[in-house]
Amino acid sequence: MRLPAGVLPLAAAVCLGVTLLPPTPAMADDGPAERCLKASPSPSLGASLPRLKARLAAGQPAMIVAIGSSSTRGVGASSWAASYPEVMQRELKRLRPGARIEIVNAGSNGETIGGQLSRMASDALSHKPDLVIWQLGSNDVVWPWGGISETTEASVVNGIRQIRAAGADVVLMDLQNAPLVAGARLAPAMLALTARAARTGGAGHFQRFNLLQRAVKAGVPLAELTAWDQLHNTDAAYDCKGRALARAIHAAMR
Repeated sequence: MRLPAGVLPLAAAVCLGVTLLPPTPAMADDGPAERCLKASPSPSLGASLPRLKARLAAGQPAMIVAIGSSSTRGVGASSWAASYPEVMQRELKRLRPGARIEIVNAGSNGETIGGQLSRMASDALSHKPDLVIWQLGSNDVVWPWGGISETTEASVVNGIRQIRAAGADVVLMDLQNAPLVAGARLAPAMLALTARAARTGGAGHFQRFNLLQRAVKAGVPLAELTAWDQLHNTDAAYDCKGRALARAIHAAMR
């Protein structure tokens, strides 16, 4: 995976002081990541991915850009290998052996929707992607510098159209189900806004919030999915999210 130059690995948005550790061994089959996946056996994006499908069907290399904030960057993970884009890439290679898929992690800590839109062209579309995964909304509902205005939904739809006009498929990823996010007053509104924007813009929708919510309902303790800061994911949650998203992408191309 290529990473944008000049960005320090896993620098937390709120000075979390996360320490990078060596990659961890694969989790046990009965671990929280596996139980999380079993709770959502058939993840769906609700949309097709014609550009990515055509590239891979023709045997051509494909480029995926993951743009978002700290949970795209991988804050809370024990290593780069445990961040969701890295996990997703490994799972896609397993599901589609022989496919040439490159992933760029364009996560930026502490960023809101406005910040992501301001760098969409430079940090995402400049890579000429076949698919853009846009993780959005968490900082907008948690921190005072965020918020939802009358123009937020239209801005997201315009962002989707900007990506599609550049020739790429789009998947929106909604909020993480962590205590600081789930308890935020604006969280329900942001979840609904993301779903509507995906439908209006013709984008796929990866329902990360529901993925982790189903895992908790299936008996996975929230503490095993949420980092100590009550905001970011653990390795298990990133692993579940990355593999579930890869499977949803694979299914959308069939």
